[in-house]
Amino acid sequence: MLLTDGGEPLGTAAPAVRWTVEQVLALAPDDASRKAGNKLGTAGPWSDTGREEQGAVWGLCRGSGSTPYRTVVDTTGPAYTCSCPSRKFPCKHALGLLLLRASDEAALPSAVPPDWAGEWLAGRRRRAEASAVREEPDGGAGASAGPADPAAARRRAERRAERIGGGVRELERRLTDLVRGGLAAAAEQSGDGLWEETAARMVDAQAPGLAGRVRELGAIPASGPGRPVRLLEECALLHLLDTGWQHIDRLPPPLAATVRTRVGLPGAAEGAPVRDHWLVLAQYDTPEGKIVARRIWLYGRESGRTALLLSFGAPGRSPGQALPVGVTLDAELTPHQGAGQLRAELGTQFGSPVPAATPPPGVTVTGAIAAYGRALGDDPWLDSWPVTLRDVIPVPSRDGWQLADAEGDSALPVAPAALSRPALWKLVALSGGGPLTVFGECGHRGFDPLAAWAPTDAHARRGAQSAPDARPAHAETVPLI
Repeated sequence: MLLTDGGEPLGTAAPAVRWTVEQVLALAPDDASRKAGNKLGTAGPWSDTGREEQGAVWGLCRGSGSTPYRTVVDTTGPAYTCSCPSRKFPCKHALGLLLLRASDEAALPSAVPPDWAGEWLAGRRRRAEASAVREEPDGGAGASAGPADPAAARRRAERRAERIGGGVRELERRLTDLVRGGLAAAAEQSGDGLWEETAARMVDAQAPGLAGRVRELGAIPASGPGRPVRLLEECALLHLLDTGWQHIDRLPPPLAATVRTRVGLPGAAEGAPVRDHWLVLAQYDTPEGKIVARRIWLYGRESGRTALLLSFGAPGRSPGQALPVGVTLDAELTPHQGAGQLRAELGTQFGSPVPAATPPPGVTVTGAIAAYGRALGDDPWLDSWPVTLRDVIPVPSRDGWQLADAEGDSALPVAPAALSRPALWKLVALSGGGPLTVFGECGHRGFDPLAAWAPTDAHARRGAQSAPDARPAHAETVPLI
């Protein structure tokens, strides 16, 4: 069951978890939506508000027109509907309604939904029932008439492979010309016309993964000192990927799947679903050309696996899939192909989300570097690897900030992308000079912190009286992006 607009509600009668302000803001599609939602997070602009114990909330929000906007949120999805003209998802009114509940639940009394909210909720339930019938093992009334033509699918795959092969050969010629002309001179050239034209050729060859890496080459001339070295590194990785595609039939199956994914072929979720209690660690959006990619990191309590949910939004729209950071889902995930097998598809959920009690166990700085090194052995094009650092302290350094082991002599530099985010100061304030547990992405650019947990005051007061093997109690998850 996917958590998208129009997705089915959870089949449970348990009361829904009340989200925190941090969890609500993590759902916002951008900073502008966060600011606008904050302004609507008070009782002033709202009327006729209410909530169901199973998770639905609704209200009328006063706007610039004569008619207030009708806003409904089903938090078991989450899914949203609003009569406003915004194309953002969720809109500022949905965010404001959730923020109002997070800060003052009494402002949304328990009630029966009005007709305009009840009709939308009933429609979601009908779609959920119809979807369940289609997914029955015996086919159900809405079962598909039969599988697609395998011969036609094979011919389409062969034609795409030929186009990608042509794009790879052209890219190799351009890389050869670049090296012959001198990387130092190319690294000093301004403008990205050549790179954009080459990236467009890779898109024409149906190799969007290659196009993305070519665009990264175009950003290097404006990336500061050390440009020739970085350009050489990226060219070498592109050449390695080209070579892998040209000899893909000789590669081990996991590495071949990774090459296909890196080139841009869609991977399929396969294998047995993994049911676990998945902690939502982080959620953030990044632009990828004209679309927006949303990444949601999850951690399985029992399996110890880290998984990535990846969804995309069309131009002008945010991705539909969204999860509140800091809750735990009892759900099934099906992994994709590939060496790392981090990406997965979210399946059936077994109950309502609940607040997370503790963060993942975590590793030392040395352990994080070792984990990234092992992952590179499976996927040489990997930029970073998800890890949880335990007992680290943010400290300033000559070149920025570091996360230093509280009881060791090793440290990881904070990635340059994180240095400009206000959340870095939130991390520093949360630490107060003491150790933290921090989740983020560890890579060759440093460590990008995405979420943090501080030990609770009660545990801090116990101090040395705690049992040596006792795990500290932590406060709620604090998103850092």
